Amino acid sequence: MTIPMDPREEQKRALARRLNWLRAGVLGANDGIVSTAGIVMGVAGATVESGPILIAGIAALVAGSISMAGGEYASVSAQRDSEMAALSKEREQLTAAEKSSLPGYADEHVSPMAAAIASFISFALGSVLPIVAIAGPWIDYREVATVASVVVALALTGYFGAKIGRAKPLRAVIRNVVVSLLTMGIAYAIGTVLGVAVG
Repeated sequence: MTIPMDPREEQKRALARRLNWLRAGVLGANDGIVSTAGIVMGVAGATVESGPILIAGIAALVAGSISMAGGEYASVSAQRDSEMAALSKEREQLTAAEKSSLPGYADEHVSPMAAAIASFISFALGSVLPIVAIAGPWIDYREVATVASVVVALALTGYFGAKIGRAKPLRAVIRNVVVSLLTMGIAYAIGTVLGVAVG
Protein backbone atom coordinates (compact mmCIF):
# COMPACT_ATOMS: atom_id res chain seq x y z
CA MET A 1 0.00 0.00 0.00
CA THR A 2 1.37 3.39 -0.96
CA ILE A 3 1.99 5.78 1.92
CA PRO A 4 0.61 9.22 1.00
CA MET A 5 3.06 12.09 1.02
CA ASP A 6 2.77 14.70 3.75
CA PRO A 7 0.59 17.57 2.36
CA ARG A 8 3.10 20.12 3.65
CA GLU A 9 5.88 18.35 1.79
CA GLU A 10 3.77 18.34 -1.37
CA GLN A 11 3.16 22.09 -0.98
CA LYS A 12 6.88 22.73 -0.49
CA ARG A 13 7.75 20.78 -3.61
CA ALA A 14 5.04 22.47 -5.65
CA LEU A 15 6.27 25.89 -4.49
CA ALA A 16 9.88 24.96 -5.29
CA ARG A 17 8.86 23.90 -8.81
CA ARG A 18 6.95 27.14 -9.38
CA LEU A 19 9.87 29.21 -8.13
CA ASN A 20 12.27 27.33 -10.39
CA TRP A 21 10.02 28.01 -13.39
CA LEU A 22 9.71 31.67 -12.45
CA ARG A 23 13.45 32.02 -11.98
CA ALA A 24 14.11 30.31 -15.33
CA GLY A 25 11.64 32.69 -16.98
CA VAL A 26 13.32 35.74 -15.47
CA LEU A 27 16.76 34.51 -16.54
CA GLY A 28 15.52 33.68 -20.04
CA ALA A 29 14.08 37.17 -20.43
CA ASN A 30 17.32 38.59 -19.07
CA ASP A 31 19.34 36.72 -21.71
CA GLY A 32 16.98 37.89 -24.44
CA ILE A 33 17.35 41.52 -23.39
CA VAL A 34 21.15 41.47 -23.13
CA SER A 35 22.00 39.50 -26.27
CA THR A 36 19.49 41.24 -28.53
CA ALA A 37 20.45 44.67 -27.19
CA GLY A 38 24.09 43.90 -27.95
CA ILE A 39 23.28 42.89 -31.52
CA VAL A 40 21.03 45.84 -32.37
CA MET A 41 23.46 48.31 -30.79
CA GLY A 42 26.29 46.78 -32.81
CA VAL A 43 24.37 47.23 -36.04
CA ALA A 44 23.28 50.73 -34.98
CA GLY A 45 26.96 51.61 -34.59
CA ALA A 46 27.58 50.51 -38.17
CA THR A 47 24.60 52.13 -39.90
CA VAL A 48 21.96 54.80 -39.35
CA GLU A 49 19.40 52.96 -41.47
CA SER A 50 16.52 51.44 -39.50
CA GLY A 51 15.94 48.48 -41.85
CA PRO A 52 19.16 46.56 -41.17
CA ILE A 53 18.87 47.22 -37.44
CA LEU A 54 15.32 45.88 -37.31
CA ILE A 55 16.25 42.82 -39.39
CA ALA A 56 19.19 42.09 -37.11
CA GLY A 57 16.97 42.42 -34.04
CA ILE A 58 14.30 40.08 -35.37
CA ALA A 59 16.93 37.56 -36.48
CA ALA A 60 18.47 37.70 -33.00
CA LEU A 61 15.06 37.14 -31.41
CA VAL A 62 14.25 34.11 -33.58
CA ALA A 63 17.70 32.50 -33.50
CA GLY A 64 18.19 33.16 -29.80
CA SER A 65 14.77 31.83 -28.85
CA ILE A 66 15.28 28.62 -30.82
CA SER A 67 18.78 28.19 -29.43
CA MET A 68 17.60 28.71 -25.85
CA ALA A 69 14.70 26.29 -26.34
CA GLY A 70 16.96 23.63 -27.85
CA GLY A 71 19.54 24.02 -25.12
CA GLU A 72 16.94 23.85 -22.38
CA TYR A 73 15.31 20.80 -23.95
CA ALA A 74 18.64 18.96 -24.12
CA SER A 75 19.64 20.00 -20.61
CA VAL A 76 16.35 19.05 -18.95
CA SER A 77 16.19 15.79 -20.91
CA ALA A 78 19.66 14.82 -19.70
CA GLN A 79 18.76 15.78 -16.13
CA ARG A 80 15.51 13.83 -16.27
CA ASP A 81 17.21 10.76 -17.73
CA SER A 82 19.80 10.83 -14.94
CA GLU A 83 17.15 11.19 -12.24
CA MET A 84 15.03 8.40 -13.71
CA ALA A 85 18.04 6.10 -13.97
CA ALA A 86 18.99 6.82 -10.35
CA LEU A 87 15.41 6.23 -9.20
CA SER A 88 15.20 2.98 -11.17
CA LYS A 89 18.44 1.75 -9.64
CA GLU A 90 17.19 2.67 -6.17
CA ARG A 91 13.91 0.82 -6.75
CA GLU A 92 15.78 -2.30 -7.84
CA GLN A 93 17.54 -2.42 -4.48
CA LEU A 94 14.37 -2.15 -2.42
CA THR A 95 12.05 -4.86 -1.19
CA ALA A 96 8.48 -5.07 -2.50
CA ALA A 97 7.12 -3.45 0.68
CA GLU A 98 9.59 -0.58 0.45
CA LYS A 99 8.80 -0.04 -3.23
CA SER A 100 5.10 0.33 -2.51
CA SER A 101 5.80 3.04 0.05
CA LEU A 102 7.78 5.21 -2.37
CA PRO A 103 5.89 8.28 -3.58
CA GLY A 104 5.67 8.80 -7.33
CA TYR A 105 8.70 11.01 -7.77
CA ALA A 106 8.83 10.19 -11.47
CA ASP A 107 5.71 12.26 -12.03
CA GLU A 108 7.38 15.35 -10.54
CA HIS A 109 10.17 15.64 -13.08
CA VAL A 110 10.18 18.72 -15.27
CA SER A 111 8.98 18.14 -18.82
CA PRO A 112 11.76 18.88 -21.36
CA MET A 113 9.19 20.17 -23.86
CA ALA A 114 7.58 22.47 -21.29
CA ALA A 115 11.01 23.79 -20.30
CA ALA A 116 11.89 24.40 -23.95
CA ILE A 117 8.64 26.28 -24.59
CA ALA A 118 9.10 28.40 -21.47
CA SER A 119 12.66 29.29 -22.51
CA PHE A 120 11.55 30.14 -26.04
CA ILE A 121 8.79 32.45 -24.82
CA SER A 122 10.81 34.18 -22.08
CA PHE A 123 13.78 34.84 -24.39
CA ALA A 124 11.50 36.15 -27.14
CA LEU A 125 9.68 38.47 -24.74
CA GLY A 126 12.97 39.80 -23.43
CA SER A 127 14.22 40.40 -26.98
CA VAL A 128 11.20 42.52 -27.89
CA LEU A 129 12.24 45.40 -25.60
CA PRO A 130 15.54 46.38 -27.27
CA ILE A 131 14.01 45.86 -30.73
CA VAL A 132 11.16 48.26 -29.98
CA ALA A 133 13.53 50.74 -28.32
CA ILE A 134 16.03 50.79 -31.22
CA ALA A 135 13.46 50.71 -34.04
CA GLY A 136 11.00 53.23 -32.60
CA PRO A 137 10.12 56.59 -34.19
CA TRP A 138 12.64 58.42 -31.96
CA ILE A 139 15.48 57.95 -34.48
CA ASP A 140 17.67 60.74 -33.09
CA TYR A 141 17.55 59.21 -29.61
CA ARG A 142 17.30 55.50 -30.39
CA GLU A 143 20.64 54.53 -28.82
CA VAL A 144 19.85 56.46 -25.65
CA ALA A 145 16.32 55.00 -25.56
CA THR A 146 17.72 51.49 -25.97
CA VAL A 147 20.36 51.88 -23.26
CA ALA A 148 17.88 53.44 -20.83
CA SER A 149 15.14 50.85 -21.37
CA VAL A 150 17.57 47.94 -21.20
CA VAL A 151 19.17 49.21 -17.98
CA VAL A 152 15.77 49.62 -16.32
CA ALA A 153 14.55 46.22 -17.51
CA LEU A 154 17.71 44.44 -16.40
CA ALA A 155 17.63 46.16 -13.04
CA LEU A 156 14.13 44.72 -12.60
CA THR A 157 15.05 41.22 -13.78
CA GLY A 158 18.13 41.29 -11.57
CA TYR A 159 16.05 42.35 -8.58
CA PHE A 160 13.32 39.75 -9.07
CA GLY A 161 15.80 37.02 -9.94
CA ALA A 162 17.70 37.70 -6.73
CA LYS A 163 14.52 37.78 -4.67
CA ILE A 164 13.39 34.44 -6.08
CA GLY A 165 16.82 32.94 -5.42
CA ARG A 166 16.98 34.57 -1.96
CA ALA A 167 20.16 36.46 -2.83
CA LYS A 168 21.07 40.11 -2.28
CA PRO A 169 19.18 42.18 -4.88
CA LEU A 170 21.65 45.08 -5.07
CA ARG A 171 24.52 42.86 -6.16
CA ALA A 172 22.38 41.17 -8.84
CA VAL A 173 21.09 44.53 -10.12
CA ILE A 174 24.59 46.00 -10.37
CA ARG A 175 25.91 42.88 -12.08
CA ASN A 176 23.06 42.89 -14.60
CA VAL A 177 23.42 46.58 -15.40
CA VAL A 178 27.22 46.49 -15.69
CA VAL A 179 27.15 43.44 -17.98
CA SER A 180 24.48 45.01 -20.18
CA LEU A 181 26.34 48.33 -20.44
CA LEU A 182 29.57 46.54 -21.35
CA THR A 183 27.77 44.37 -23.91
CA MET A 184 26.05 47.29 -25.60
CA GLY A 185 29.12 49.56 -25.40
CA ILE A 186 31.53 47.04 -26.87
CA ALA A 187 29.06 45.98 -29.58
CA TYR A 188 28.38 49.60 -30.53
CA ALA A 189 32.09 50.38 -30.69
CA ILE A 190 32.79 47.35 -32.88
CA GLY A 191 29.86 48.26 -35.14
CA THR A 192 31.16 51.81 -35.47
CA VAL A 193 34.67 50.67 -36.36
CA LEU A 194 33.43 48.08 -38.86
CA GLY A 195 30.93 50.53 -40.32
CA VAL A 196 33.67 53.08 -40.96
CA ALA A 197 36.03 50.42 -42.33
CA VAL A 198 33.44 48.94 -44.69
CA GLY A 199 31.97 52.29 -45.65
